[in-house]
Amino acid sequence: MTFADPTLDPRPSGDLIKEGTDASFMKDVIEASKTQPVIVDFWATWCGPCRTLGPALEKAVRAAKGAVKMVKIDVDANPAYAGQLRVQSIPTVYAFVNGQPVDGFQGAIPESQIKAFIDKLTGGQGGSAETAQLLELGEESLGLNDFGGAAQAFAHVLSIEPENEKAIAGLARVYMAGGDVEQAAQTIAMAPAESKEPAVQSVRAQLALAAKAPAGASAELEAKVAADPNDHQARFDLAEAQSAAGDFKGAIDNLLSIVQADREWNDQAARKQLLVIFEAAGLGSDVSKDGRRRLSSILFS
Repeated sequence: MTFADPTLDPRPSGDLIKEGTDASFMKDVIEASKTQPVIVDFWATWCGPCRTLGPALEKAVRAAKGAVKMVKIDVDANPAYAGQLRVQSIPTVYAFVNGQPVDGFQGAIPESQIKAFIDKLTGGQGGSAETAQLLELGEESLGLNDFGGAAQAFAHVLSIEPENEKAIAGLARVYMAGGDVEQAAQTIAMAPAESKEPAVQSVRAQLALAAKAPAGASAELEAKVAADPNDHQARFDLAEAQSAAGDFKGAIDNLLSIVQADREWNDQAARKQLLVIFEAAGLGSDVSKDGRRRLSSILFS
């Protein structure tokens, strides 16, 4: 894979900023935001403040050099998602990460506030084309269990941008995948304590789960649950062991069983643990989305 000259941004602005529609919203916003933040600008041709905010937003997005994308939605022609998101006035801007709206504002705001909005969304790192490609390579390598390749890619990013939170989280995940929890904890500590980067929060949640995992072997806990399906403590301990080992689906299944049987058990411990696991697995992951749907079904049935 050949990396681009970091002083250049070879992508046309159309790759970063596009006109969206209700029909393309799932692809342009929901799916795209699973790989990088997407800003959605709800506007209309007759809106005066929109004509001020739009160009300022586009300028800031280009300045971020690929760390964030922007989709413009004309609410007159495309009212569906504006209605779902309860857009009551325009311009309204939402930021999406991992398929979910995470931040937003209404009205035209100064360029300094727009920059702060994007910095908060991207962890203050505009990034270069090379950085974006390295991060993508690291993620691909992790997905293929090529931990050496992933570590090299994330370390390369950190040599360019030592405070890049996505790279910090990626390297920590490499250590976790290799079973080196201590090194993973030391690595993720490089990110600010108040970090809002989803990848950082996910790693920290995974480390919290690993720290709380019971000492008993999963096989022993599975035997206890099989012998007495109503032993909520054994099932809870099993779920903790499963989540610490990365078996989020198994952990979610067991915790949902507890919630369904007795949602108030141990001060709603199962429900609270589910929220931690959803974050550790990634709020936009399929296993988390399915778990949240099933939890809602139980709680509101």
